[in-house]
Amino acid sequence: QVHLVESGGASLQAGGSLRLSCVFSGYNYNSYCMGWFRQVPGKEREGVALISPAGGSTYYFDSVKGRFTISRDNALNTLYLQMNSLKPEDTAMYYCAAERKAPNLSIGSCRSIEYSDWGQGTQVTVSS
Repeated sequence: QVHLVESGGASLQAGGSLRLSCVFSGYNYNSYCMGWFRQVPGKEREGVALISPAGGSTYYFDSVKGRFTISRDNALNTLYLQMNSLKPEDTAMYYCAAERKAPNLSIGSCRSIEYSDWGQGTQVTVSS
C-alpha cells in the first residue's frame, strides 16, 4: 500500500519561491509515474506537473510552464516541486499523486493515465 505525505506549503507574497516535497512510503517507487496537482475550493482539480518513473522526462501544464520544476529522488523516495515567480492564482491545495507502471515508462504514458494514490495535500497561499 502506498502512502504519500506532502510538506512545504506556506503563505507568501507574489514573486516568491517555495519548494514542496512529497515522501512516498511503499515499494518500487521507481516504477511509479508521479505528479503534482492542485485544487481550489469550488473548482476542479488541475494538473501541475508530471514526471516519469526514472525521472528522465517531465511534463508541465500551461499555467506553470517556465516557473515550476518537478523532480524526484528515487534513492530517497521523494518527489519535489520547485515553484518560482509565484502568482496569486497559484493559491491552492497542492497534492502529489502516484500510479504504478514500469521503470522505463515515458512521460507520454504518464500523461494518459489516472492516478490512484493521493496525499492529503499542502496549502500554498500567494498574496499580491
